[in-house]
Amino acid sequence: MQCIRKETSRSKSEELVHQAQSLRVASLNSKLLGMEDDPDLQFLLSGAGLVKVRSSSWKKTRFFKLQEDCKTMWHESKKTLRSKQTFSVEDIDSVRSGRQTEGLKKYTEEALDPRVFSILFKGRRKNLDLIANSEGEAKHWVSGLEKVIFNLSNLSQQSKTEHWIYNCLRKADINCDNKMSPQELINFLHDINIEVDDEYVQMLIEKCDQSKCGSLEGEEIQHFYEILTQREEIDVIYGAYAKTEGMLSAANLLDFLQKEQKEQVDLSYAAQLIEKYEVDETAKAKQQMTKDGFLMYLHQPEGLIMNPAHKRVYQDMQQPLNHYFISSSHNTYLMEDQLKGPSSTEAYIRALMKSCRCVELDIWDGSDGEPVIYHGYTLTSKILFKDAIKAIKEYAFKTSEYPVILSLENHCSVEQQKLMAHHMTSILGSALVTKPLGDHMPTELPSPEDLKRRFLIKGKRLNKLEASLSDQASAEEEESVTEEEDCRDDEEESEKNLSGKSKTLKLAKELSDIVIYCKSVKFQGFEHAQTHQAFYEMCSFKEGDAFKFAEKSAFEYIHHNVDKLSRIYPSAFRTDSSNYDPVPLWNAGCQIVALNFQTPGPEMDLNQGLFGQNGLCGYVLKPSYLRDKASEFDPITLTRGPWLKHKELHVMVISAQQLPKVSQKMASVVDPLVRVEIHGVPADETEKETRHIQNNGFNPMWNENFQFDLYVPELALVRFVVEDYDAVSNNDFIGQCTVPFTSLQNGYRHVPLFNENGDLLSSAGLFVHTMVVNAE
Repeated sequence: MQCIRKETSRSKSEELVHQAQSLRVASLNSKLLGMEDDPDLQFLLSGAGLVKVRSSSWKKTRFFKLQEDCKTMWHESKKTLRSKQTFSVEDIDSVRSGRQTEGLKKYTEEALDPRVFSILFKGRRKNLDLIANSEGEAKHWVSGLEKVIFNLSNLSQQSKTEHWIYNCLRKADINCDNKMSPQELINFLHDINIEVDDEYVQMLIEKCDQSKCGSLEGEEIQHFYEILTQREEIDVIYGAYAKTEGMLSAANLLDFLQKEQKEQVDLSYAAQLIEKYEVDETAKAKQQMTKDGFLMYLHQPEGLIMNPAHKRVYQDMQQPLNHYFISSSHNTYLMEDQLKGPSSTEAYIRALMKSCRCVELDIWDGSDGEPVIYHGYTLTSKILFKDAIKAIKEYAFKTSEYPVILSLENHCSVEQQKLMAHHMTSILGSALVTKPLGDHMPTELPSPEDLKRRFLIKGKRLNKLEASLSDQASAEEEESVTEEEDCRDDEEESEKNLSGKSKTLKLAKELSDIVIYCKSVKFQGFEHAQTHQAFYEMCSFKEGDAFKFAEKSAFEYIHHNVDKLSRIYPSAFRTDSSNYDPVPLWNAGCQIVALNFQTPGPEMDLNQGLFGQNGLCGYVLKPSYLRDKASEFDPITLTRGPWLKHKELHVMVISAQQLPKVSQKMASVVDPLVRVEIHGVPADETEKETRHIQNNGFNPMWNENFQFDLYVPELALVRFVVEDYDAVSNNDFIGQCTVPFTSLQNGYRHVPLFNENGDLLSSAGLFVHTMVVNAE
């Protein structure tokens, strides 16, 4: 969250005063970040010229400098309407040294490698590819930015709020006199997303203005800050349990944890929380918790909406692959839409860094003999297949060690198929599964644990897997290579129908041989699959067919998915790369429900919510009734069974904190409302909404209660959505958080909010009370 006030012109004397204050402010902020006297930070604050690289002919020097808030990067621009540009360090996804991006590899020489680096942003913002003046300066930039990003993200919630408000106050003090006039206070409140009338501002000034001069300075501003950040709802809760000298003893805190949070913990656990989060050393020595320490605890993992134990890998990871939901991407190579959007290896990196475990590669013959990836029959740009494999190899296991499936949509000639096989075997090396695990023919798929840091290929195979273990089959295989193979699966047929061209291809033996556990076969009905389809053979379903089966034949679909993998992909007619609702397909036990990771929206929020548990490893164990061959579960009819566990979820939406603006206009202030949605089996799907609060995105309060009845809780996701109310058009999205029902914590909980791209909003959050009870 940034203050967005524009700077005003100053006289020379005012500019000198401003510069002196800037130095003091930068010093205070560097101290808050724990980077006082850090040479890398001092370099960033001084700034330096960097060559910005956009193409082989567009390489121009621009001055970059970290501003005094130690969070905003400024750089000059030669655009006539935009002489200055800024971006927040919090918008940076990563900083990479060397020629690691496509742009730097393409437009710079290898000799520049020590001097170049890239700033990669969250969302769809383009990378900044930069050349420093020297290798030493490049190291300062990379190291400094990485430290600032890390330290900012690790500030406590209280420190984040203090840092943000302090710098907004600083920007609001336009004439740099260290005083806040009534108009400057109004401007400041607008900046932090509150709109108030003159009378309210006057009341605040009178409350804080001890000197009676009509403006605030020094300790008066500090008093104003304390009034502004007071959490009345926290005061009430804290006051009800702080029974020891006005503070929480370990016994008082234990009373709160057991009665309100419904946690089965002991006195030593309460004492550990005090030791861990109390900010006052005197109180800590007495094993007591102040209100500030209590608020600190409520913002930590123990106090958040999601069970912190579920943030680690807590599920059994030794069951067959088909027993898991697998985070899966469609058209992974695309950064935007599938008609004319750019293809990029960066898209693979982003998906893998979000723990996606199944990525798609659409491969076509390249004009220079090298296979390329792009969306066929469209204007999407092309990338080399081997470059994509290199990127996948490097980033596959940075966030999860569990296996990655490469889903091949093969449109290549036999010669370039051989090259594909060569690139995968040479680049991926021993990490590529090229034969069944063990010495004998398996009878079921291996587990994620068995396949840690391994790659699986999903594609066509010329023969049965059993033949690969038989010496007798080798001669027959050689002959079969020359036969016409129908390499079409349902997805390729959809493309054929759009293009009007046949997709029948020959299949190279070299490529066929590395398809082991994910052999693509055409779906010919559930009965045929039951009798003819091997455990290692899998079908791809276009979304229309999959939804039809999930609704009309859910029982059969579930049984099909008990021992076989199914991959679902969006309709070819979704030219904008929009997504379908994945929930009905998860309800039917489908494992590889592929979504367009490049397209934000509610569907990706649900995907992020489901896979936000189990250590963000990209695999979530399906409930037992979606793994049992004798299961009678049907999400549509909901007959009685172990899946039917009627629960009541009580949610009180209490308040929100520091919601971001949805418009960058200074006078724009949000009117927030909160919607609580339940996603799961049809009987559980519902939503309820609070009233909107006018002109307050900083600390709105609702105190509204909702009750939800859930019948299949293991499949339910709870989504908290915050929107800016609009009476004449659609509400604007502010933030959301989706949590599996089984991961919810009871009691008073903060709910972190994520933006539309799935990135955490650093200061924003909801405060709620939740309670799950067994229904009568």
